[in-house]
Amino acid sequence: MDKRIIVDVHYGQIRVALLEDGEMVELYVEDQNNQQILGSIYRGKVVNVLPGMHAAFVDIGVERNAFLYFGDINADKTLFQFGSSNSIIEFDMKDSIREGKEITVQVVKEAMGTKGARVTTYVTLPSRYFVLMPFVNHVGVSRRIESEEERQRLKLIAEQLKPLNMGIIVRTAAEGKNIEDFYPDIEFLSRLWSSIKEKEVNSKAPRLIHKDESLLFRAVRDLFTGDVNMFVINNREQYIKVLELIDLISPTYKDRVYCNDLNGDVFNQYNIDSKIEKAIQKKVWLKSGGYLVIDDAEALTVIDVNTGKFVGKVNLEDTVLKTNLEAAEEIARQIRLRDIGGIIIIDFIDMVRSEHRERVLNILKQAFKKDRTKTHIMGFTGLGLVEMTRKKVRQRLASTLLKPCPYCSGSGVVYSDMAIMIRVEKELEKLFELEAAWGALVEVHPSVARLWMEGNGKTLVELETALDRKIYVKPNPDFHVEDSNIELIHRREDIISEKSALKL
Repeated sequence: MDKRIIVDVHYGQIRVALLEDGEMVELYVEDQNNQQILGSIYRGKVVNVLPGMHAAFVDIGVERNAFLYFGDINADKTLFQFGSSNSIIEFDMKDSIREGKEITVQVVKEAMGTKGARVTTYVTLPSRYFVLMPFVNHVGVSRRIESEEERQRLKLIAEQLKPLNMGIIVRTAAEGKNIEDFYPDIEFLSRLWSSIKEKEVNSKAPRLIHKDESLLFRAVRDLFTGDVNMFVINNREQYIKVLELIDLISPTYKDRVYCNDLNGDVFNQYNIDSKIEKAIQKKVWLKSGGYLVIDDAEALTVIDVNTGKFVGKVNLEDTVLKTNLEAAEEIARQIRLRDIGGIIIIDFIDMVRSEHRERVLNILKQAFKKDRTKTHIMGFTGLGLVEMTRKKVRQRLASTLLKPCPYCSGSGVVYSDMAIMIRVEKELEKLFELEAAWGALVEVHPSVARLWMEGNGKTLVELETALDRKIYVKPNPDFHVEDSNIELIHRREDIISEKSALKL
């Protein structure tokens, strides 16, 4: 597989795209208005404790207070009282968590919508090959390393290297590496944790103790793995920084880094801008002619599969199966690309044969093995829908690139012309009841005005008869379709001219 990382640096914005065989599968954007706080560590102050929700709100110095579950508090386990089923039935907060207490927390989920960030006191610090867990004495190995022999080898190395009474997780990038490759990572993580502990006592909360690295650094650390063929960047200054980072992390990858500053629009060169446009659309076309419809709701995302223009060549079952198999791979790519998290419901085209459903499910699971974010696919429900979940840690791509429509308030629809016309007619009725006027000048969008024009203005004549008033309609192409303006005319002489107030 041909994997490439393409970085576009444009003034205060950095965009990073990950391509697999020419198709964009991940996109990250960072600028002054879109600063990520995920992974950052704060010294916060508890402002509200909610025993009924087993949670607390913590002021960390950002716009909205962060949310802290009791289960994410690193506390003395004697503070928990357990029932016979090992469920927590009470939590003593006197010493562990109380209003006004300062506490060190790390952001594990970005703020989304009206919800503040979610935080934990179990700090984790990532490097190229490891994740250090200062409060958990445990050694783990990434599940994406499938060879059991390699997993055991890396686990033994990690047990030798981990700091005393701390834990580490071996990341996927460590696969095939020798113990000598890991020494710089362990030294870096140990120094970083010591620095964070020193900053804890320096000043009052709320304050930032440690900010996670920049998007460019994270791209080198997390995305630039051994299977990436090229790392292309369009800025000479940032190119030099990338080389310096790789010198520290993986010097053998330096020959894969290229600076493309002669053609500044590197995203256009790789046709990425057009791919971004498609990634924010509701409808996604498949190569066969079928299509997906992706709908976002508050609590879940629904993906519908349709045959569209694809009619097949054999029979209906074959057409449905081919469409669903192609859709399964595209759905996995779209979920990664759009960074969709939470509950996801997929409505594949109905399949009669159970072996067809199993094939589609296997393709879907296989496609998600490339995803670095944790996913869980439950399978088909009794209604023939596929249920799955994907860990939600940051805003989805659409939230980064788009804002709610000021006209439809994010609903994606507006009132019909007929609904607007009826609303205006009712407003006229109310105004004429309150005020004795000769007539009215109504200013609306041209499409709404045309409804009064239909049938030689029959609708308008009926309205004038019912109201016993003269109504003049003026189309305004600058109006939004839902906008209208009514100006009462108290005397016939008040009409300026037929040119400015057209009776249609």
